[in-house]
Amino acid sequence: MRFDVITLFPELFGPFFEHGVTRRAYETKQVDVRLWPLRDFGEGAYKRVDDRPFGGGPGMVLLAEPLERALAAAVHDRGGAAPAVIHLTPTGRQIDQSLVRELAAGPGAVLLCGRYEGIDQRFLDRHVTLELSLGDFVLSGGELPALALLDAVARLQDGVLGDAQSALQDSFGDDGLLDCPHFSRPEVLGGDAVPPVLLSGHHAQIARWRRDRALELTARRRPDLIAAARAAGGLSAADEAFLAGLRL
Repeated sequence: MRFDVITLFPELFGPFFEHGVTRRAYETKQVDVRLWPLRDFGEGAYKRVDDRPFGGGPGMVLLAEPLERALAAAVHDRGGAAPAVIHLTPTGRQIDQSLVRELAAGPGAVLLCGRYEGIDQRFLDRHVTLELSLGDFVLSGGELPALALLDAVARLQDGVLGDAQSALQDSFGDDGLLDCPHFSRPEVLGGDAVPPVLLSGHHAQIARWRRDRALELTARRRPDLIAAARAAGGLSAADEAFLAGLRL
């Protein structure tokens, strides 16, 4: 798959592609990322890409014409095929794991990283397929959400994680629940011991303990996910019996 990123700050992306487990996805081109510096498509000697908003007010607005030139260059480089264009913005749909899985199985997209007060609405109306947000807060630009989205997509590619089961057992995995707690050495840390069941070697009991802890954590912090799992038929009789006994 291929992602083209239109950004004013391409230098923010370089280190991200060189470190961590997801670098495998970029090195092998399983996730092929091309950066398109918006300033290269600016107007005049100063490569202008923004201007004051009509109607007054604070801040600057990214101009439609440099963005259209950048998008046209990306589309041409892709062989002329029109990709989905994703705008990273606080006004967009909140990114979730189901959307990440959908994107991870697709051909990629153009990621549009906004800055300043926003982007000329005419460009958005003409070209943007989907608007996405990290959550109900405001960042200085779309680069961090774009990086987060790329990371989430990359880790779902075959062979990127050391164990394919890792992605299935993560929070928001196949069952939609939060992940259970995890422990490692030493067995006792300042008087706090690892739960004995995890040292028992009894795989069925360990699996049940982990499932119960995931159910408990999800019920306390994200009851909406419990409701969604129940509606999807993802909770067993044993799950329901455990939840019924919780004191929330």
